[in-house]
Amino acid sequence: MTTVVAMEVVAAAVHRFVMHGPGWGWHRSHHEPREGAFERNDLYAILFAALSIGLFIAGGRWPALWWVGVGLVVYGLLYTLLHDGLVHRRLPIGLVPRRGYLKRLVQAHRLHHAVKDREGAVSFGFLYAPPVSKLIGQMRLGRGRP
Repeated sequence: MTTVVAMEVVAAAVHRFVMHGPGWGWHRSHHEPREGAFERNDLYAILFAALSIGLFIAGGRWPALWWVGVGLVVYGLLYTLLHDGLVHRRLPIGLVPRRGYLKRLVQAHRLHHAVKDREGAVSFGFLYAPPVSKLIGQMRLGRGRP
């Protein structure tokens, strides 16, 4: 569980400062209409999967790293279900959240995508979403910049 929480913090920072920074070349595809099943941004998932595999291998010598690898896999599954499935509809998930956490998560990510270039976006987390009113205020003030 600790790794899952830590990964949300790390993933939000990577999303904001790498993907919306020097890694925009890969991530841009995620902010454009997708053609086909995959987008260049999916290379980040491969990168994180390789990191997780490396942690499992290193866990043979340092068992704590094996558990970190497990946390990374759990985070990746949650990301896939919530971000790719629920928010972007890349998986056949029929749920349309009408209230609560899942609705706020979808709304926050839609606000993130309301900005089409790498600057000015808000809500960089994948599992945590600040209140929508706060995000709208940040957008109005131009505080979403990386």
